[in-house]
Amino acid sequence: MSYVQRDENGRIFGLYANRQEGFAEEWLDADDPELIAFGGEQLAVTERAWRDTALAAVVWLRDRHRDQQDLGGSTTLTAEQFQELLLYMQALRDWPQSEQFPEAEHRPVAPPWIAEQHP
Repeated sequence: MSYVQRDENGRIFGLYANRQEGFAEEWLDADDPELIAFGGEQLAVTERAWRDTALAAVVWLRDRHRDQQDLGGSTTLTAEQFQELLLYMQALRDWPQSEQFPEAEHRPVAPPWIAEQHP
């Protein structure tokens, strides 16, 4: 149950527990289909933001490995780790198209060794 704020097209873009004089005066019950749909949209936005952050957090690792290869020296990651990293990054990119999206318990899981890496 919430007071809602709508944009100029009538779409909900804000929820409030209390009435907000002048901009959130319309009350919707918790089982209102429009409110349920809004909750799903917000969850998808949140999960995409999580995905973007998770992807950005490992780009440096991929770039470092490629730079080390290009320089012809030894690499910090093994070939197997690099392959796992690329697969994880692809899983992150594919996450919004998966059937389980946006359920957080089905997020792609990073290989455990990634947590041990430091830029």
